[in-house]
Amino acid sequence: MSPTYRRRVIAGIIVAFIILAAAGAAWLVWDASNREQVAELELPPPTPPPPVEPVELKQVAPDEARAINAAVPFVKADLPAAKPFRLPGNQLNFDRALDCLASGIYYEAGSEKVEGQRAVAQVIINRLRHPAFPKTVCGVVYQGSTRTTGCQFSFTCDGSMRRIPSSGAWASVRKLAKSALTGNVFKPVGLATHYHTDWVVPYWSSSLDKIHQEATHLFYRWTGWWGTPPAFRGRYGGNEPQVSKLSGLSPAHATTLAGEVAIDAGGPPVDNTAVTAFATGKPVYTNPAGDFMIFLVDRKSDAGLLAANALSACTGATYCKVMMWTDRGSVPTALPISDAQLSKLAFSYLRNTSNGYEKALWNCDIFKRPDGAQCMKSRAPLAGSAAAPEPVVIKDRTSQTAPWLNKVPAGLTPAEVDGDDTPGPAKKPAVAPPVDLTGVRRRPGSGAGDE
Repeated sequence: MSPTYRRRVIAGIIVAFIILAAAGAAWLVWDASNREQVAELELPPPTPPPPVEPVELKQVAPDEARAINAAVPFVKADLPAAKPFRLPGNQLNFDRALDCLASGIYYEAGSEKVEGQRAVAQVIINRLRHPAFPKTVCGVVYQGSTRTTGCQFSFTCDGSMRRIPSSGAWASVRKLAKSALTGNVFKPVGLATHYHTDWVVPYWSSSLDKIHQEATHLFYRWTGWWGTPPAFRGRYGGNEPQVSKLSGLSPAHATTLAGEVAIDAGGPPVDNTAVTAFATGKPVYTNPAGDFMIFLVDRKSDAGLLAANALSACTGATYCKVMMWTDRGSVPTALPISDAQLSKLAFSYLRNTSNGYEKALWNCDIFKRPDGAQCMKSRAPLAGSAAAPEPVVIKDRTSQTAPWLNKVPAGLTPAEVDGDDTPGPAKKPAVAPPVDLTGVRRRPGSGAGDE
């Protein structure tokens, strides 16, 4: 054996030994880390889970609240991210969880950037995995919703759900909800289980670790062991409960299983007259093209849901006009529509995608609205005239005062109706899709139920 060959053999043996030594050391490190994690997970909780109290706010002005919140430092300790969560179960179970999470995102952070919306979704998932909270998505979001005060998320019990999201907004938050339920994690909020806006000061904020800020929302985790990864090992309970308040937005929550009682049953009443009277009805009249519809609705209908049902009737249409009356005697049977009939018009909706116009207006003498911009212009009938006068046609479809007067194809086709004063049952009952045409926006996190 030549000296050169001998040196090569020795060098090869040394390299192989180094590789084996490195592999052995890596295995020892991995084994020690794995044992440590297993031991950590096997540790019993040191105390019972902390109580989840109804949210109470200190009575301070917004500017003072911001100063108080700013004075509280962020913790500098390690902030581990939550583990991915993938929701199991059948399609109905998944759809219910998806829409519950989407409602939490929309009503808590609908006007924020995507990061703020993802942060709220992550807090809801974190709560699901913590033993202090319910073990279903809907259970977490609608915890306490049967009380007029003390709900964990204020929108579930303060009437905010009368404001219906637009179809685009609802689709967007559902997409984010699906992402959160299929393993995507928003790491910046770590293991946060609480949050609030910076213009309020909850009593609990001083006792938790302040760990992150996203726009105006401040995020917190519990101190001690209950804010560490081993505490977040609660198993998903499955069998998402029905939420009756979501029935107008979610087909999954409009479906009632045998013997099922909605989680929000017995809570603050929500007037769903519009969903019942309209969604199970059909147009009293429609034009041959099918893009102009007249409905007869109950005077007691929920005003906000009229817009949702109008959008349902116009699904997929590039141009669509919907007009609603509460008085059968005033419902037009032919065009043009008289001033006398228009004076009794209760609601109108017009969509024209060619110029990006979409608007809903209410007759505020019939349906009260919080914003005068949502009210159609008062139109008194001509005195002493029973005949139908020729209405003025507004050519500009962007008019926000009387869009229902825009020219539409003449000739109304009577639809099949019952003999009483309400529309007959539809062959295809429609669940009202989301819409928010009023321009009203609730400040995310505002109210006593902010987390």
